[in-house]
Amino acid sequence: MTFHLALSAQHALIAHQLLEFLGMAIGARYYLRLRRCGDGQSVLAPTHYAVLVGCLAGAALGNKLVFWVENPQLWAVYGQDWRNWLGGQSMVGGLLGGLLGVELAKWLTHQTRSTGDFFVFPLLLGLMIGRVGCFLAGLHDGTYGVPTNLPWGVDFGDGQPRHPTQLYEIIFCGLLWRGLRLWQAALATVPGLLFKSWVVAYLLWRLLVDAIKPVPYGYPGGLSGIQWICLLALAAYLPFVWRAWRLWRTSASLESASS
Repeated sequence: MTFHLALSAQHALIAHQLLEFLGMAIGARYYLRLRRCGDGQSVLAPTHYAVLVGCLAGAALGNKLVFWVENPQLWAVYGQDWRNWLGGQSMVGGLLGGLLGVELAKWLTHQTRSTGDFFVFPLLLGLMIGRVGCFLAGLHDGTYGVPTNLPWGVDFGDGQPRHPTQLYEIIFCGLLWRGLRLWQAALATVPGLLFKSWVVAYLLWRLLVDAIKPVPYGYPGGLSGIQWICLLALAAYLPFVWRAWRLWRTSASLESASS
């Protein structure tokens, strides 16, 4: 059985942009609610908005930069006009850019406490909403999978049943949400560990799922630009995660010994 989905380019663009905007807006609102409930401060506190602005600005920049790393073959065709660089998007770029934007905002506002844990579930929610838009965009978006004979393959309009990798990601995010929610209270003893765990899980997921997506430009090893960025980001980020996990295990051991 093959499912068929084929929207016109105009309708696909509208659906994609609308759901992308809704994902960001609802995620931002959810973040502010969690911050207000989490530390009791007003959502008007400057540091709250500084972090949020840093996240959104960094995500917007990373979103575009990683897209062009993923598609260097487009430089010669579209790179001459700077306005074209505003097009394209990458969820991995948005995540990593947002992470750097938050750290920069915290440095500028002299914050030392980890704020990442508040972002975990808003990011997952926004990502799931945004991926619905990617799915509806079909062939007009670069997130579909390679052809498959599996019964749930989706024909996006080219006559080829393909892996609906956008739906795979929604399911993955839902399962990750459930898992992190179960561990949230335990991980809370080390601020930032919940967020670090989510980042590593998502980068590993993208490294795997992008193996069943078309590769727009082959980098060394036959990997896509996104996969190489995931590998480099994991190599840079895992030492921080490992230290946080060791701190958590030490804290858990001390708590167990004292009880």
